[in-house]
Formats: sequence, structure tokens, C-alpha cells
Amino acid sequence: MHHVIPRSAAIALAGGLMFAAPLALANDYPTSTRVDYVLGCMAANGQNHLVMQQCSCSIDVIAELIPYEEYESVETVMRMNDQRGELGVLFRTERGLQDQLRQFRSAQAEADLRCF
Repeated sequence: MHHVIPRSAAIALAGGLMFAAPLALANDYPTSTRVDYVLGCMAANGQNHLVMQQCSCSIDVIAELIPYEEYESVETVMRMNDQRGELGVLFRTERGLQDQLRQFRSAQAEADLRCF
């Protein structure tokens, strides 16, 4: 048995697939990471439904702008910036790490503009 897909359906399917790839990339952050971000954001901005929506929007924007692997790296840099001694100095002074931190802060600023 041979199935024939109508041309209009094939075009619609192809169009849908073109949009699926960017959506998959925007959703590559694990749910637990998104929840951690939202909880921290709510702790800083308020514990109500509106703030939850704004914080959820914020991590969605960040996920659009920064790949998850880079986000993980930035989280590490932010934690290590508070360390004392040589290890803390390394994280505070390494140019590449600080550039990643600046890019993350820029993404956060964009998220604030869009969501708050």
C-alpha cells in the first residue's frame, strides 16, 4: 500500500519543522534549573503569582539568548567569585570567565526589559 501526502500537508509539515528546531534549542535547559532560577528570582523580587510569571519569563528569555552549557559555566563563576584565596582570585580575574559573566548580565538585563 502506497500513501500519498497532499502537497499542502507536506509544505505545512516542512514549515512546522523549521520552527521546531529553534524551540528545541530554547528549551534545552533542564526543568530543575529553570525552577531554581525562578525560586531565586522570586526570593529577590516577591512571593506572588505576578512575580512568578515575570521570573518564568526571565529564564525563558535567558534560555533564548545563552546556551545551557554557558549558563552552567556562569553559575559556577558566580558561586566561585565569593570564594576567598587563590581560587576565588582566579575566577574573579580570568578574562574569559568575566566575559561570560558580562554576557549573562546583558541577557538578564534584556530579560528584565521584556518581562518586568
